[in-house]
Amino acid sequence: MKTINLQLLISGMALLAAFTGCKSSTEEPRVSVIPKPVNIEYSGKELEFDDGVKVVSSDTALDLAAKRLYDRMKELPQAEFLTESKKASVTVRLKLDERIGQAEGYQLKIGRDVTISGKDRAGVLHGIESLLQIIHQAPVTEDGFEIPRLTMTDYPRFGYRGMHLDVSRHFFPPEFIKKYIDLIAMHKMNTFHWHLTDDQGWRIEIKKYPKLTEVGAWRVDHENLPWGERPDRAEGDSAAYGGFYTQDQIREIVAYAAEREITVIPEIEMPGHSAAAIAAYPEYSCSGAQTTVPSGGHTGTNILCAGKDETFTFLEDVLTEVMALFPSKYIHIGGDEAWKKEWENCPLCQKRIQDKGLKDEHELQSYFIRRIDKFLTSKDRILIGWDEILEGGLAENATVMSWRGEAGGIKAAQMGHDVIMTPVDYCYFDYYQSEEKEMEPPAFNGYISLDKVYAYEPVPEELTAEESKHILGAQGNVWTEYMAAEAVVEYRVLPRMTALSEVLWSPKEGRDRNDFMKRLEPFLNQLTTRNYNFFIPAPQGAFKEMIFLDSTHVRLESPWPFATIRYTLDRTEPVVQSHAYEKPFPVGDQTVLKTALFLENGQHGPVKTVHYRKVLPIPPYETDPGELKPGLSYKYYEVSVSSVGAIKKFTPKRTGVTNRIGLPEGHRREVFAAEFIGYLKVPETAVYSFRLTSDDGSQFQLGESLVVDHDGPHGSSAAHGQIGLQKGYYPIYIGYFDGGGGNSLKLEVKRGNDGWQEIPAGYFFHKLKR
Repeated sequence: MKTINLQLLISGMALLAAFTGCKSSTEEPRVSVIPKPVNIEYSGKELEFDDGVKVVSSDTALDLAAKRLYDRMKELPQAEFLTESKKASVTVRLKLDERIGQAEGYQLKIGRDVTISGKDRAGVLHGIESLLQIIHQAPVTEDGFEIPRLTMTDYPRFGYRGMHLDVSRHFFPPEFIKKYIDLIAMHKMNTFHWHLTDDQGWRIEIKKYPKLTEVGAWRVDHENLPWGERPDRAEGDSAAYGGFYTQDQIREIVAYAAEREITVIPEIEMPGHSAAAIAAYPEYSCSGAQTTVPSGGHTGTNILCAGKDETFTFLEDVLTEVMALFPSKYIHIGGDEAWKKEWENCPLCQKRIQDKGLKDEHELQSYFIRRIDKFLTSKDRILIGWDEILEGGLAENATVMSWRGEAGGIKAAQMGHDVIMTPVDYCYFDYYQSEEKEMEPPAFNGYISLDKVYAYEPVPEELTAEESKHILGAQGNVWTEYMAAEAVVEYRVLPRMTALSEVLWSPKEGRDRNDFMKRLEPFLNQLTTRNYNFFIPAPQGAFKEMIFLDSTHVRLESPWPFATIRYTLDRTEPVVQSHAYEKPFPVGDQTVLKTALFLENGQHGPVKTVHYRKVLPIPPYETDPGELKPGLSYKYYEVSVSSVGAIKKFTPKRTGVTNRIGLPEGHRREVFAAEFIGYLKVPETAVYSFRLTSDDGSQFQLGESLVVDHDGPHGSSAAHGQIGLQKGYYPIYIGYFDGGGGNSLKLEVKRGNDGWQEIPAGYFFHKLKR
């Protein structure tokens, strides 16, 4: 009878569980790959690496891929067992296989050796990324490591899977651009949209127009701009900020991307967002007046003159040099936010409108875009523009990038045009990742969570099956007004980019948020190994100020189920050795809680400080219920304001009574305001929490207490507040304004451990005027 060493058996089971994340030793080992592969079949065995590897490519086209695999393996924790060796016990074979059906598809077989077969070179590179993820997760012993034997069949759902980067607002050196491209490749994305020009800086060398970089690449920033530090300065000029890429640098970056099968799409903004170009060559503006490169978000002269033929000659010259640098079939020309006031006052633009039989300045923009489209088409290129290029009629061959929601993309697809989805509510990665803005670096005031990105569906339900074929894919956008440092760019992008990569690659029916979160932790470990900075959330369940009447419980939640909440009660910062939060615990006196979310490797997110304090409930207002009528009074204004307090200066367009707090019926699409006034019935004495969601500013007041202050221009986001109230009636006021396009307002309440809910209509009242 064969004896078994029980201790060794237990140790082996523990090691297997640590590797696979399985609860039972009888389960087969599993791998975690992002984006989620189409299919994985396991053999129930493992492949052992203990003495180097040999990489063999069946085609010279894959020689660079083989070198890339070797280089990447050197970065892994298992590197000592992955050295290049002709006598290695494991061979990795790279080959092309036309039998694989889909472009960029691959098959990864791990048996006695490893074989990566790709439909094309891109498919082989994607297979390499999956293999690297699998190896990275394997626990290492002094004798080597093992990975499961499997067959992985995989291919992308969408052909366009992109990331954007704005280098106009802040300039980033070529080394970081390459690191960003590596990140795109790591996520199996295939497109880098390079936003090279805008109002705040022209970043590409154009030989025929040297002043574009001599003048247009530099600006003077004011100290009060909330855009962070500006580390780069023009040589000999301590006041100027900026930079640009030489044509040689651009060729090098484009080649670097091509090695990774990533297409670089350049964007040259026109006709708007052109202040930097106009500062260099004012003759192409309507007025011809000399200006400087602006430093802030708003500019004066920033639109090119559509009435001068010389403007189009200038742009065709620029685009000719751009096309010589970028082999991409797509050229992005912007087309967004073209403020047309200057065209309205320009005799040459008005003459152009008259001569061409155009209806207005919107059709003049269409003329402008069509003329550029015709030029690019003659060079066998395809024009891409933001969805504003639909205004006045769409150019015949144009592809639309839909950013102001999905409406532009839907309209373009229904017209038979190709579309790339990048709606602001899902794909703008310059927004905050948390509702607790004070815990993140300054950003634009919108809020887009990881879960929201993962839930995005790029194909709108409004489209037919045939129209849906025009949805090429989607991309994440990164506008850098508030991103002076490279680490901040990475922090904003990650891990939302990781979620988007799965949305664009994996089958729709196979996406599952909980499954994604299980696979996220090992992917984050790989990001750490490769020296990328990423966002880690703070524990949820408590605001900065938590009040109670008699006593309460500290209740915390982890947004990431694989992370550990740690905390202190002695005002010290939490560390790896601090208490781990396991269940709610009571507090009855003033208490300061400091807490953070920790990963297994010791990394942690921002430290949240929560002050718990005892309060007396505010007494109700003396009100005769008989004088109250159901519903709140509301006032609707068609005005433009930037604060709630400014609303009261105007006369409402209409008034009425409503039984809910939300957008007034019949409101216009953008730039309006509303007030809700009356009484709130409080059913019992307690501490109440309120959450006010809006785009843009809003305030919520009970009696004389400002409970939630969410004022100021910002994207859709929420703010919170608490207040102790006695049973009774309280005057209520909510002010809201929308500065353009967002259109969201919602007030929710919860008591104790209840969930959030909108306040029922039966609790709102108003007094009739006598």
